[in-house]
Amino acid sequence: MSGVVQTLDLSLGYIRGGFFVVALVLAGVSALDWLVRARKVNQFSALARFMRGTVDPLIAPIEARVVRAGGVPQAAPWWALVFVILAGIVLISLLEFVRNQVAFLLFSIDSGPRGIYRVLVAWSFAILQLALIVRVILSWVRVRPGHWIVRWSYNLSEPLLRPLRRLIPPLGMMDITPIIGYLLLNLLQSFFLRLW
Repeated sequence: MSGVVQTLDLSLGYIRGGFFVVALVLAGVSALDWLVRARKVNQFSALARFMRGTVDPLIAPIEARVVRAGGVPQAAPWWALVFVILAGIVLISLLEFVRNQVAFLLFSIDSGPRGIYRVLVAWSFAILQLALIVRVILSWVRVRPGHWIVRWSYNLSEPLLRPLRRLIPPLGMMDITPIIGYLLLNLLQSFFLRLW
């Protein structure tokens, strides 16, 4: 068991270090590209030609989104850096989550049937809580109603939220039943974990 977890920890360490190096290199490239775009560097220099020919095509999709959102093209390198950093943070967080779940599963399997019961209860409630969180986030952004993630979160959370809506009226325009549902799921999870 500890060998698998140690391997995952070692891999995560390498991924974190690699991501940090990539972020530093990208920060330098973004600074150079910004200097070229802001015309702080001679536009006919070798550096400017290299940036326009090699780096700018890679940043073009982000530049198009920045311009559509009302930004200036000179900001595209910095937005690319922000995107890479956020994507790296999300990736590392997901990998850490997977590592923790693998460690939890291995520890629970060593504990016998009681441990397996705890894993099933914890994972079942985690999926329901995730569906509630996804549903709340999707209410803030526009997503096609038939999209699979909308259907998934709605199908898992609606059986809990429908009865709560009958009991708890909305506060103005805000529906607080997802918050209450989340807290209720935490209480139920604690109850089921104490059963055995």
